Amino acid sequence: MRRREFIAGAGSAVAWPLGVVAQTGKPPTIGFLGADEAAFSQWTAAFVGRLRELGWIEGRTIAIEYRWSQARPERAAEIAAEFVHRKVDLVVTAGPHVAAVKQVTAVIPIVFALANDPVGGGMVASLARPGGNVTGLSTQGTDLAGKRLELLREVLPRLRRLAVIANAGYPDALLEMREVQAAARTLGLEVAPLEVRRAEDIAPAFAALKAQADALYVVGDALVNANRTHIITLARDARLATIFDNRNFAEAGGLVSYGPNVPDLFRRTAEFVDKILRGKKPGDIPVEQPTKFDLVINLTAAKALGLEMPPTLLARADEVIE
Repeated sequence: MRRREFIAGAGSAVAWPLGVVAQTGKPPTIGFLGADEAAFSQWTAAFVGRLRELGWIEGRTIAIEYRWSQARPERAAEIAAEFVHRKVDLVVTAGPHVAAVKQVTAVIPIVFALANDPVGGGMVASLARPGGNVTGLSTQGTDLAGKRLELLREVLPRLRRLAVIANAGYPDALLEMREVQAAARTLGLEVAPLEVRRAEDIAPAFAALKAQADALYVVGDALVNANRTHIITLARDARLATIFDNRNFAEAGGLVSYGPNVPDLFRRTAEFVDKILRGKKPGDIPVEQPTKFDLVINLTAAKALGLEMPPTLLARADEVIE
């Protein structure tokens, strides 16, 4: 576990922004709850970089305490309780962990950088008026399900059987899985749902599939992201074309990824934090949606599967990995 804490230098004079600081007389502390330090490294860098641009300098005008759940719900609950005990001024996290933090505080502001369906998942009352102590950025996971299936059909015009893997312990993931199933039915596809709750469930789920699919749609969340290498390896061994929601998977060996640019979402998360620390209530800040999307194609993965990627698809890609 990596931990960074602010240590106030004796006699230092720093002009901190108003809001939380005016109330407490000390620089604010952010509790940052993520799933995996390595997976989040690029995203946390984007977050901290934007905070700096807004005048919040880590170790000087703001403190950030990083905690990593390793995609274990019980660990996320422990960390959430720790943040409340330590009286952090604000919690930044991702969708799967919002419920754990909401369970232990209705007062401390919570900003989520990633959430598939924040309304459907019960995080906020509405996108325009979140209410309560929670706000953040939606990844539009359910809205993009149909688009990802269209991309898979371009790669595999004869696609007939689709497997979908999702974390059954995360409500947003189940919402997206149902959206995928509905979209697949309109395309005349057979669907084999693979529900997992722990890392130990992933291999048995693939074994139960028994080659009954042509492709695999992976619903992203903390559990899936933490086990992306394992999932990609199992899918490759099963000769499945794969599609994912963020470029981390394509960079790790997956075939195609399409989804919001996650570093950009974390940069914008810093802007939410800035507004709240300067006095705005989280419930009054509308949930925002992505503005940047990435289509990434891994040609090495395509070659291993014996697939010829359509030139029109390659031309639209933001990045082609060779």
